[in-house]
Amino acid sequence: MKTHKLLLLAIACTWAMGAAAQWQWIDKDGRKVFSDRPPPQEIPDKSILKQPSGGRPTIAAPAAVPADGTPAAAAADAASTAPRAAASAAGSGKDKALEEKKAQAEAAEAAKKKAEEDKVAKAKADNCNRARQAKAAFDSGRPITQSNAQGERIFLDEAGRAAETKRLDGIIAADCKR
Repeated sequence: MKTHKLLLLAIACTWAMGAAAQWQWIDKDGRKVFSDRPPPQEIPDKSILKQPSGGRPTIAAPAAVPADGTPAAAAADAASTAPRAAASAAGSGKDKALEEKKAQAEAAEAAKKKAEEDKVAKAKADNCNRARQAKAAFDSGRPITQSNAQGERIFLDEAGRAAETKRLDGIIAADCKR
């Protein structure tokens, strides 16, 4: 009776070890990677340290006519590579989802950048309009008043007008590039 239980336990352990198939390889950065899925296609076979008995799925090459030239052998060869191609295509489904997320993130970043550029362009247009209006007021020859540090209104003399006109010309040159 005890022998029977030990035999069943040994068979169950062997089956469990086969069911938990592990891949082990060294990635491009030199780190050991453990996974229940096969490594990416860019990992060379020499870097694979451990693989389950099923082998590594590969991308199927175009069906070639074997050396003996019989179509039956070509069909058998194509049939043996089809499951591996299907397995690798199923594994690349995550890559498509990842690429879609990456594309969405890039689109969101581009939209954010575009909105920021539009905001800066609008601010420059507003500055341009205000500077042109101020320049028109200065060019009209009317007396211009400003507030000093104490909050008193003072009239600008010719030196002040010239300095303010020069500042406005700089703003117009920088913001009004149309």
